[in-house]
Order: sequence, then structure tokens, then C-alpha cells
Amino acid sequence: MTAQAHPAITGRCYCGKMRFEAQTLPSIVSYCHCSDCRRVSGAPVAAFAAFDHKDLQFTPAPGPPVSHHPGVTRWFCKECGSPLAAQFDYLPGQTYVPLGLIDQAAELPPTLHSHAQSQLPWLHISDDLAQLSGSARASLQAKKP
Repeated sequence: MTAQAHPAITGRCYCGKMRFEAQTLPSIVSYCHCSDCRRVSGAPVAAFAAFDHKDLQFTPAPGPPVSHHPGVTRWFCKECGSPLAAQFDYLPGQTYVPLGLIDQAAELPPTLHSHAQSQLPWLHISDDLAQLSGSARASLQAKKP
């Protein structure tokens, strides 16, 4: 997927207090099977859309970030606790938004699995997407607009 002019991508947190908009498509949409993403999402697999940081606007501005792991910064809705966004030092300029918050999620299918070796043994996703055994860092950096 390449960033290009597109009708706005919009979304909101669970309570609707926090909203966001991007005027471009995400540079990539990915599943992540790592334990950190599973814990933050509360799901057996997480899915995120990557936007160039400058293309993503939150209303109102998110509060202070949270960081429990070096190099990983996350934002949450202060009202309902929904995970809003994440940034990773090794992917500069990109902001990752949980796919489940995006209004157009049905139009944004993931294109790869990262940390596939951490996939829960009972979870079976039938697709032909790339199954990266570790971080998708190289792929995600290559997809940056």
C-alpha cells in the first residue's frame, strides 16, 4: 500500500472522545503476534495501520504517552482506556493505529504477519501473507512513504 490522496481515513476510541483522521492511506497494515501487542490489544493477535506521523491528526490531542519498554511509546484514551497509537524508535516518523479503531478497517486488509513465531498455537489464520519470524522492522522501514 502506498500513501496517496484518498478520502480521509477516520476512526475513534471506544467511548468516542478521541477521534483521528488521516488524509492518506496507511503505508502498511500488519498483524503482530508478539506478546507485547497481544497484551496492549487484549486480543490473540493485533493488527495495526502505519501512518506517516505528520499525516495523522487526533482530536483532541492525546494526553501524555506511556512507555513500558525502551523505544516504544503508546497513547491511550484517558476516558475509556482504548489504545490509540504507538510509535517505535526503530521506525521513525511512523505512527501505528490499531486497525479496530479505523472506520474503514474493512478496506484495509493486513499485508503481512510479524513475530509469526509467537503466534498462539490454537490461532489459525488462513492467508498467503508473508510470515516474518521476528520483527517486521526491515519490511516496515522499506514501506515508509
